[in-house]
Amino acid sequence: MRQRKRPLKFLALATVVGLVALLAGYGAWFPSAQEPAYVFVDAWGEPGTGPGQFRDPTGIAVTDNEVFVSDARNARIQVFDHDGRFLRQFGAPGEGLGQLGRPMNLTISNDELYVADYWNDRIQVFSLEGKPLRTIGRSGQGPGELNAPGGVAVATNGDLYVVDFYNQRIQHLDPEGRFIEQWGTTGEVGIWAGEFNYPTDVALATDGTLYVADGYNDRVQVISAQGKFLHKWGGPFAMNIFGPFKGWFATTTSIAFGPQGSVFVSDFYNHRVQKFAPDGTFLSAFGEEGTGPGQFNYAIAAAVAPDGSVFVVDFGNHRIQKWRPHDSE
Repeated sequence: MRQRKRPLKFLALATVVGLVALLAGYGAWFPSAQEPAYVFVDAWGEPGTGPGQFRDPTGIAVTDNEVFVSDARNARIQVFDHDGRFLRQFGAPGEGLGQLGRPMNLTISNDELYVADYWNDRIQVFSLEGKPLRTIGRSGQGPGELNAPGGVAVATNGDLYVVDFYNQRIQHLDPEGRFIEQWGTTGEVGIWAGEFNYPTDVALATDGTLYVADGYNDRVQVISAQGKFLHKWGGPFAMNIFGPFKGWFATTTSIAFGPQGSVFVSDFYNHRVQKFAPDGTFLSAFGEEGTGPGQFNYAIAAAVAPDGSVFVVDFGNHRIQKWRPHDSE
């Protein structure tokens, strides 16, 4: 009889331990919101080729008073004020200087606009007025070469961190485009720390920490200013497990910082934007699938203005949406 009781005791202990682990994991894997939701303000845009119209908008960047939008299939950048009034546009289809082949995520640094020029396998740099200044990168798999760049971040010294989508890596280049280092194995998909599955965007924190939208791994990865992997988040173990729950993703497509260092991640197939603390703690989310005000048909990119307003590219609805924090005027 004693020999029979031991397995039962062991089973009971294992059950208790499992329940404790499940409860502990529940809070980590299914977090609750720590902040109030954002509030929809306005939207602008419709399908078309005219000023203020879009064909698959994909990227966005903001200044104190202007909004820059990648109008991908129209091969141009459109510029608006914060209320959605059209100001100007630049770019045209092609491969020459100032021409674009599906512009993607945008970054502004030192009064210059950096455009991930996806089909042309390069980064293009423009003045904020639209004058083409220079290009960085060329097609290929070698160091400093690109295969469909999706996003770029720029350090204070002018170094570039480029998402090399089909090459499954992040490249660190100097301001002239010379190769310094990379993360990820060229051409190889991986789910472990420091590996990528079609990464889509990058952003640099003020301390030099690099945040990567690891697109089809449905997660965010964080790399130190010294190039060391720090942590990752998105679903259980942040290992390519997608879902609709808070803090989970269904393809991350853009990453941006708020004025206080919070991290905004575009959650494409979940039709929303999620907000996190720098350590990955879930704070809030906004948006749902649909075509009405405050609804998204694939939220592909977001940018945060100095006043905390969030501008979101509503890809499938061919428009831009503006949101504000719940407690702002």
